[in-house]
Amino acid sequence: MHRKDPLLGAVRRLARGGTAASMTRERLRCGAEGEALAAAFVRARGYTILARNYRCNAGELDIVALDARTIVFIEVRTRRGYAHGSALESVTTLKQRHVARVAALYLARHHLHAHPVRFDVVAIEVRGWTVALSHLVDAFRAEYTG
Repeated sequence: MHRKDPLLGAVRRLARGGTAASMTRERLRCGAEGEALAAAFVRARGYTILARNYRCNAGELDIVALDARTIVFIEVRTRRGYAHGSALESVTTLKQRHVARVAALYLARHHLHAHPVRFDVVAIEVRGWTVALSHLVDAFRAEYTG
């Protein structure tokens, strides 16, 4: 006699969607699409992409780019609604410190301390079929960069 595995059933239900797990997948997909759009946007403006989704033990950097001789750390925020504020509002002081800390590790690991550094934010707002992209150059100053 073959018994049904309750864990396998739960995995199948999650895969079909309609649960909190499917909303998480949707958020991840939306974020990945926003990061791809932001990368294409800055590349079209002459930036050279050095890294996307750079990860280390301290966290992640969305985009690391080169603008002339300046290393630019770009935080990308994508929002589909106003329920949690605008994309720009979501880059809090805490988030800025976190990005700066990971950026310092990136600079040290790649021996790039001789370059000037800048922190930009690309905010993407999706409303139905309309997508608005804002690029805030030199969006914040880092308290900790090395």
